[in-house]
Amino acid sequence: MSTKIKSNASSVTFESVTKIYGGSVTAVDNVSLHIEAGTLVTLLGPSGCGKTTTLRMIAGLEMVSEGRIIIGDEDVTKLPATDRDVSMVFQSYALFPHMTVGENVSYGLKLSGNDKETTREKMLAGLDLVGLKGYDERLPSELSGGQQQRVAVARALVLEPQVLLFDEPLSNLDAKLRRQVREEIRDIQQSLGLTVVYVTHDQEEALAVSDQIVVMRNAEIAQIGTPRELYEQPADAFVADFIGEANLIPCKISRVEDEIADVSVGQINLKLPSRGLEAGNARIAIRPGRMTLSAKKVSHSLPVSLIKATYVGNHMEYLVESDFSDIFVVSTEMNANLPVGKTVYLKFREPGPVLLPME
Repeated sequence: MSTKIKSNASSVTFESVTKIYGGSVTAVDNVSLHIEAGTLVTLLGPSGCGKTTTLRMIAGLEMVSEGRIIIGDEDVTKLPATDRDVSMVFQSYALFPHMTVGENVSYGLKLSGNDKETTREKMLAGLDLVGLKGYDERLPSELSGGQQQRVAVARALVLEPQVLLFDEPLSNLDAKLRRQVREEIRDIQQSLGLTVVYVTHDQEEALAVSDQIVVMRNAEIAQIGTPRELYEQPADAFVADFIGEANLIPCKISRVEDEIADVSVGQINLKLPSRGLEAGNARIAIRPGRMTLSAKKVSHSLPVSLIKATYVGNHMEYLVESDFSDIFVVSTEMNANLPVGKTVYLKFREPGPVLLPME
């Protein structure tokens, strides 16, 4: 088959974009953002933060109240959805139940004026790309949820859009299938060099598929970065706690020199990058898996009381109580035999705590 699905990937730029509903409800507030062509960027945040509205404004399903949206070199701010070279994969899949898989995938191609032969070749190429070769005569009702999702992806891909949009695409799938389908989406995106904007509230999903993550909060951008940057260097407590679990522990900065802070946490002292903070009260964020617990005292450790120990198969979960806060610890050491109700000793691993402002 000579016909291949190709990429027409373009960049997406938001210039001070605001969306207001009903004259008073601000869904997106003065957002500026640049998405490089050929990258997968995730909009991540809690319900109501503005991520889906942002996606729908790229698609032209919502119109901008203020600011500009540029796709490639074209200002699309005032263009309707039908005039934008954008495809969207919806949470509900939105397949036509009375049409075969092949007819569903071909639907947009026919509307775009492709001839019968080109339409069929592209449809078959799209199904092949998503691992559904030979499924073109089946009905959606004969497919699993994961297969239906792939049909929706194929239908979007065959249009060869400048930007491919995903709105919570995996939320209807079980955990194991979510992992499989997200890997397939990422593989297709990378192999074709597509520009993908992907909305989710699932932190693990965002970390797994993204080149960059845009964390949103209260209609604004809280932080933009690679998955590693956001996990290792969160800008504030919200990002630290939203991108994976984090313990937020009070501390005190005694001095800062050459961007290194002397920090006291309970009875121990640390030297940490100051991240622009000055002497005074602050917090550290520490991931549950970046601490160790031991029954015997070790150097630079904190005495804590072990409240709860829970076996969850491939790791142990511990809740400990310190003088200043409860701390959640995850350990892959399954045979530590730590005494619940007794004093144990907590130590930070490297890389460990990150300084955050008190807010």
